[in-house]
Amino acid sequence: MRYLIIIVGAVLVNNFVLSRFLGCCPFLGVSKKMDAALGMSGAVIFVMTIASAVTWCLDHLLLGPLGLGYIHTLAFILVIALLVQFVDIALKRFRPSLHAALGIFLPLITTNCAVLGVAELNTKNNTPFLESVVFSFAAAVGFGFALMLFSGLREKLEKAHPPRCFQGMALALVTAGLLSLAFMGFSGLMKLPY
Repeated sequence: MRYLIIIVGAVLVNNFVLSRFLGCCPFLGVSKKMDAALGMSGAVIFVMTIASAVTWCLDHLLLGPLGLGYIHTLAFILVIALLVQFVDIALKRFRPSLHAALGIFLPLITTNCAVLGVAELNTKNNTPFLESVVFSFAAAVGFGFALMLFSGLREKLEKAHPPRCFQGMALALVTAGLLSLAFMGFSGLMKLPY
């Protein structure tokens, strides 16, 4: 039951983009086309889950016992950068069309604060290994869910004719704000462990 609460909480109640406002750069940048949003969601799910597992092991098995906990943020950034390079090389080799569609936003996963934020939250809350991996996977799924919703809304809004002052990014930001308000409705759903 605890894992179900963690999953529902990370996907709906404390969504990293819409409630915690982490990862807004790729959220706004990749959401114009559904294909790019789907690819970015998959890449973030992979990187965030693997990064959480690796950073947990790094923190609990190496940095903590050696008394180097003060450099965990720097170590986490290096781990995330290496994982993103791995995803970049793999996409370039096996899915060049998706690599081209993601463009500059794939390297932005390195600086995506949601990926670093999930590792930092796991360290701060001192969660067990399995819980931290489940939480990071659910947070990444929540990121992808919000990204796909927003991408669908932006594709529909391209056919609309808003006033000139709302065209472009202004309408996207207003839409993201309304989507965030909609997700705030889930906040009374349950008491969260995080």
